[in-house]
Amino acid sequence: MKLSIISTIISALASSSCAEAFSSIQSSSTRPTMKLAATETCVIGGGRIGSLISNDAKLIRREDSIAESIDPDGEGPIFIATRNDVLGSIVDDCPPSRRKDLVFLQNGYLDGFLESKGLLSNTQALLYLSVPAKGVEPVDGITTKNPEGLTAATGIHAQALADRLKALNLKCLTVSPEEYRPMMFEKMIWIATYMLVGTARNCSSVGQAGNEHKELVEDIISELVAAVSAKEGITFPEGSIERLAAYTDVVADFPCGVKEFEWRNQYFYDLSDEACPKHNALLRECAAAGKLGFELP
Repeated sequence: MKLSIISTIISALASSSCAEAFSSIQSSSTRPTMKLAATETCVIGGGRIGSLISNDAKLIRREDSIAESIDPDGEGPIFIATRNDVLGSIVDDCPPSRRKDLVFLQNGYLDGFLESKGLLSNTQALLYLSVPAKGVEPVDGITTKNPEGLTAATGIHAQALADRLKALNLKCLTVSPEEYRPMMFEKMIWIATYMLVGTARNCSSVGQAGNEHKELVEDIISELVAAVSAKEGITFPEGSIERLAAYTDVVADFPCGVKEFEWRNQYFYDLSDEACPKHNALLRECAAAGKLGFELP
């Protein structure tokens, strides 16, 4: 009788264990699996810069639908290599879940635009390089003053851009947002100054503007550095004039022209004649001579 009782107990335990094991397997098999986000690098814009950095990335051209080309559940950087005036439509067409991955490579003052789109903390970059034509080898912004290069990026995808440029033998610094801000304004000052002086004095290139009108260029750079420092409360590292002159030597043949006013010179123009007297006077001089393709505010 004792053997019978023991046998019954063992059978019960075995049945219980099997039932629990089966239940566990069944539960595991019916448990929903987590979908892993696909990592993909995208480049919007097939121009000189877009074609340069696309490599193995997905290239989204002007005729392509951004909404259909970008996986809303994916992840990875989305580099925007287009003109500033199409940024609004690009952001609007991008799936909302992926807008945090947008990387802005444009020159100029983007803060107002980015803030309006809720993207002020997105990755941004300053490209100190020149691509004379599509498919032509780029000229890196390595100068006598900055042998480490001047191109810089900040944000979650800054390293991804640096790695992509490194593969092309181009330098790129990854910096904090605080370090990036004066660098961004300094690049904007270079564009606003050399392009304006060159246009006003009928120069064919930034190199000619810097060589033949050195004093005027330096006066305006000093003026704009002081105006930005007062307005934004930032401090520029010493040597802005020398850094920008050295970069000009590297891209000396770059043509002059006052373009994309609302993204570039307008920031300084709006700071007032008191803050930027020489810059603003030169803009009005160009306008009076019919050298601008737009009306001043």
